[in-house]
Amino acid sequence: MNKYTYISFLKKYKWRYLLGVVWLIIVDGLQLIIPRLLGNITDQIKLETLDMSGIINYSLIIIGLALGTAFFRFLWRYFIFGTGRLIEKTLREDFYEKLQSLSTKYFNNNKTGDLMAHATNDINAVRMAMGPGIVMLADALFLTIATIGILLFTIDLRLTILALIPLPFLSLVAVKFGKIIHSKYKKVQESFSNMTDKAQENFSGIRVVKAFSQENEEIEKFAESNYHNYQKNVDMIKYSGLFHPLVQLISAFSFLIVIWYGGILVVKGTISLGDFVAFNSYLGMLTWPMMALGFVINRMQRGAASLDRLNLIFNEKEDIYDDKNINKNIKNIKGKIEIKNLSFKYKKEKEYALKNINMKIEAGETIAIIGRTGSGKTTLINLLLRIYNVKEGKILIDDHHINKIPLKVLRKNIGYVPQDNFLFSASISQNIAFDDPENIDFSEIKTAAKNAQVYENIIDFPDKFKTLLGERGANLSGGQKQRISIARALIKKPKILILDDSLSAVDTHTEEMILNNLKDIMQNRTSIIISHRISTIKDADKIFVLDDGKILEKGDHESLLKNGNLYYELYQKQQLEEKIANS
Repeated sequence: MNKYTYISFLKKYKWRYLLGVVWLIIVDGLQLIIPRLLGNITDQIKLETLDMSGIINYSLIIIGLALGTAFFRFLWRYFIFGTGRLIEKTLREDFYEKLQSLSTKYFNNNKTGDLMAHATNDINAVRMAMGPGIVMLADALFLTIATIGILLFTIDLRLTILALIPLPFLSLVAVKFGKIIHSKYKKVQESFSNMTDKAQENFSGIRVVKAFSQENEEIEKFAESNYHNYQKNVDMIKYSGLFHPLVQLISAFSFLIVIWYGGILVVKGTISLGDFVAFNSYLGMLTWPMMALGFVINRMQRGAASLDRLNLIFNEKEDIYDDKNINKNIKNIKGKIEIKNLSFKYKKEKEYALKNINMKIEAGETIAIIGRTGSGKTTLINLLLRIYNVKEGKILIDDHHINKIPLKVLRKNIGYVPQDNFLFSASISQNIAFDDPENIDFSEIKTAAKNAQVYENIIDFPDKFKTLLGERGANLSGGQKQRISIARALIKKPKILILDDSLSAVDTHTEEMILNNLKDIMQNRTSIIISHRISTIKDADKIFVLDDGKILEKGDHESLLKNGNLYYELYQKQQLEEKIANS
């Protein structure tokens, strides 16, 4: 079921639209008076009965009509166009909120550029349909009915019927072209999404592009994408461009009929010259609704195509959410973790990423996980964060099944530093205080920075903690980004602290200093350290060695070395690498 439809918008803002249409009809009514005045003036000029006082009177009436038209036009534009903008605002906020509720899996499967196209082009197309589209629809309907009524009952029945003969053909053309334009516009939006995604990806990876001197190749790729977008737009323009001249051509037949048959009636004296002038003026006014019909169909079809695309996202089901079995009484967690017979595989994969994992971590304990790339370390952490749901086996936190702990409570009590450190385009202090910027004191920010061994680096910057970071922290080194991310996690004072290979970009000396600073902090909270370097994890209470999704061995540093298994092999290899590096 679609969340948004044209009907739902009209129902929600019915009073605003109703008032806007009333003002619009008043404007149209005032405009309909002018052709009749022109007819009267023409007849009086022909009869030589128009004197200076009459000219002044007619001039004052026309000025009054112009002032009234201007005033009421402002009102309908405010109410109808303003409502279109309100719908745009609502859609954009709801769209952003929806994206925030979707799991990371959705963003893994959908490109950023495509989502940006939804947030710009598609929402704008809906606004154009619910703003200018509604105006043209109401304008066309009222002017058509009112003008035809005036022509039928005040001038000549036969002339009116003959002049309206082309209208059914216009309707057929409008319906046919409307369907084609709807289909073409969908393809235009898709091609725009692809082009936007290409540009966004290139900008994000600009440093890699430059490092490999691939600027010209990337320009060519973008040009191809841009040309494809151009072709789709031209394909649509062919039909919309053909549609409008067809409407004008059909309208021209009406004028041809009026000039031929109306001229005969004037010569015979059946209608006056003033009536003939008024008829042509009204017919000219009728041409706009005929034209507007084309614009309305075009706008509405574009908006409908965009609403279809937006509703696909609004109807997307959240994978991770608090269901009815959630335990609302859980307000905090202490940090005890127990994993029982946990297995997990990704949706499109045949092989399990984790196989029968069993762990027991007491509150306040520091454990470490090590293993080769692809052994399942990060997958395990993602399940602890409920990035994915646990389906086979159990994860218990403080003896509560993880799926029954409210998401906000779970994630509020976990400080997580991922492998891929993301920093926002804001100041350093704002990045560190990201968890609760309104209530975190600057003294806490400084303490967190010192504990993460990044304080000295920060105060070396000219603006210190007020230093604005580039996109993804581009003006920082890899180690600085990691340490600011650690500070951001520490300032939460979480019950569970997870460091996912978050010291890989710092040297061993800095790593040792950070770990020493964290010892006191880790004593009061459950800590999980994931690393490829044994030097990072050797002091952990327990070390789990993962291999191919299974726990191969566990114990402390000394006992694992004595086992002579994978942990011992990794240790020997790293010792050799250090000797080579220092020699």
